[in-house]
Parts: sequence; C-alpha cells; structure tokens
Amino acid sequence: MASGPDLSRSAVFAVAIFLIAHLVLLIGVTTPEKFVFDEVHYVPAARQMLEPVLPNPMLNPMHPPLAKELIAASIATFGDNALGWRYPATLFGALAIVAVYLCGLALFSAQGTAIAAALIAFCNQMVFVQSRIAMLDIFALAFGLLATAAFMHGFRKQKPHLLFALAGGLFGLAAACKWSGLFPLATCIAIVAAVRLLQSWRAAFVDAKPVDWYRPDLWPDFRVQHFALCFVALPALTYLATFVPLHGLSPVELIEAQRRIFADNTTTAIAGHTYQSSWPSWPWLLRPVWFLFDKTAEDRIAAIVFLGNPLVLWPALVALAVVARDVIVARRWDAFLILAFYLGPYLAWALLPRTLGFIYYYLPAATAASLALVYVLRRGKLPAWLLWAYVGIAAIGFAIMLPISAAFVGTSMQNFNRLMILQSWI
Repeated sequence: MASGPDLSRSAVFAVAIFLIAHLVLLIGVTTPEKFVFDEVHYVPAARQMLEPVLPNPMLNPMHPPLAKELIAASIATFGDNALGWRYPATLFGALAIVAVYLCGLALFSAQGTAIAAALIAFCNQMVFVQSRIAMLDIFALAFGLLATAAFMHGFRKQKPHLLFALAGGLFGLAAACKWSGLFPLATCIAIVAAVRLLQSWRAAFVDAKPVDWYRPDLWPDFRVQHFALCFVALPALTYLATFVPLHGLSPVELIEAQRRIFADNTTTAIAGHTYQSSWPSWPWLLRPVWFLFDKTAEDRIAAIVFLGNPLVLWPALVALAVVARDVIVARRWDAFLILAFYLGPYLAWALLPRTLGFIYYYLPAATAASLALVYVLRRGKLPAWLLWAYVGIAAIGFAIMLPISAAFVGTSMQNFNRLMILQSWI
C-alpha cells in the first residue's frame, strides 16, 4: 500500500466503507426474531459458551470455536435476541467489504477502482445475505479476505515478511471460524512454493516484463524459516489460541477437538438435504438455499434466499476467462493473484470426500470474482465510465433481489415467482 498521504487517504476510505456498509447491513437485521436456517445450530452452541461450567457434550463440536465465541460475546452484550445473535455477522460483513477494497488497492493502485470492487462485492447479494445471519461463513470470509489483502500487498515487495506474517495470523483466525478458512492459506502456500521452485531451477522468462507474476529476484531475503513462521507457525498458534477458553491448555483435549472436527468434516455418511448442490453447479447459480420463507399476509411473504446476483456472477465467468487468458499470455501478476484466489477456495471443495455441499460454500470465490470483473472493466483502453456503469447495473440487480434477500422488505407471491427465473431455484 502507498505511504504518506496516500496511506492516510486509504485509511479514511476504509473507515468510511466500513461504517456505511455496517449501517446498511444493520437495517432490519432483527427480522425475523426467530432462528433462521442454521442459526438453530450455532446460537445454542454460543449460548452454551456463556454458561459458568461448559456442559458435556458440547454443542456443534464439528466446527472451530472462534465465530461462536464472537456470537456468544454479542449475546452477552446485546442480549439473547435477534440483534445479539446477528450483530457480529454485520460487523464482519462490513470488514469483508473493506478487505475487498484493500485487495483492490493492492491490485489496481487506484482509490476509485478499489472502491468499485468493494461496491460490486456488496451488490453480489451473497455477502449481504450471509452478513445478516448467525452462521460461521462470514467470519471466515472476513478474516480470509483481510489475510488475502495483506498477502497481495506483500506479493510485489522485496521484503514481504511483515505483511506475510500478518496474513498468516489472519488465516489462522479464518480457520478458527471454519476449516474452509484454510483454503486461501493453502493458495498462498502453493503460490510461494511455486515461486521458490522456479527460482531453485533458475527459471526466467526470455522476454521478462515488469508485470510478470514470476521473477527470479522475487523476495530475495524471504527464507525457509520465514516461510515456516508466516504460513505454518503463526496460523497454527492463532488457530489453537481460540480453543484455549474452552479446553484450557490440555494437549489431550486440544487434539481430541481437532480429531472430532476432522471426522465430522470429511465423512461421506451425511444424509441429503433439500437445498444441497454440488461444486460444479455453484458458479452457474443453479440451486440456491432458502434460509427463510414465511407467509406474513394473504399475498405477502418474507423470504431470504441465498443465491447470488446473476448480473454479477454470470458476467464474472466471462471476466474470469479473460483473467485466465492474461495469466497465460501476458503473465500479469494481478491477473495471476485474482485467478489463484478464485480457484483456490473454490476447487478445494472438489478434493474433499464430503458429499453434502451448498452454494454458500462458493462465497469466498464469488467475492474474489468481483476483482475479476473490475480487472476486465479497467483493462486496456476501456473508458473509465464503463466500470461505474457496471457498478450501477450490479446495484440494480441487487435492488431487484432485495425482497428475497432481506426478510424485513417482504414481497408478494407474484413478484417472488417472477424472480425465480430458473425452475431449479424453486
């Protein structure tokens, strides 16, 4: 990130983005005042953490504790009610949008372009919906995106040590919310390993260019011990620290907690679910998850459908193809990082033996896709207004979907049916 006045300006914009996003996400967040979808699992687990003596068995042992600890702290602060359950999600949803802005600064070195990336990510619908429900995914997303932003800012520096260390610590916190937070960390490890492998082979591009994603002189003082500290030790330490309030420093209990999480997240013996979908279908938005569908009047319903904005995510597939082309042909470092942090958190699901999947697992990759759209819309000699025109189109799509994204808005059955443009959405 830039230094001096530019750094101060970036900090002001980051704070402004956070405050605006946070306030918008808070509007109507307490509707409905009952559990929505998987809140039925996570809120009772958070309540349990507030008891003087932790009961045995512990609820929801199949996920790490940090996100549930944050929900528990909110319940202790705001009460055991809808605001107490959901407030932390709005907080971390706003942080996720700030993180997209920081990623945009690293990739594009322009305030306006970075702000456009944050706006597109917000209008994606996925972040908005997941930021207003007491589930774990938004916490893992926010920590993971902040870590990714730190890694992106360090990627082109001669001395990336501090930024890579910051990334490692934040990745540990992401994994402490949900193990899928390990996927972007694995992406970083793969990138660093690939660079170091090529350097060990003394590889070099014949027509080397300043925009190349690989350079023989990249990170000259970043040693193996630095790699181990930043991407192994720090993530592990921050991850394990979140278990201490529940399990103390007992190695036996800490190991047993990891064994239980591993067993529950790699099993194939999970019953089917009405809204389940497989990973190849997620980019095409073929099967949403209905978080809520309540009839509130004769012809009025309150609905929360986790789907994704088609005006963002369908064009993003074309943008990603252009990004992939530029990685191969132009070897651009910014295209390389965008593609890596899209494919890493997405294709990791293809490697897991777990058979039960949902489209909200696509949330980190879908958020990274916002950066691909911005990359394409500012590519070459395209006029600057085109990017902002597209931000407006994304906002229109978001507004159209708002009645099925926020329960407090409500809609008619006629409008609901009109919005269900694919048969598989019903």
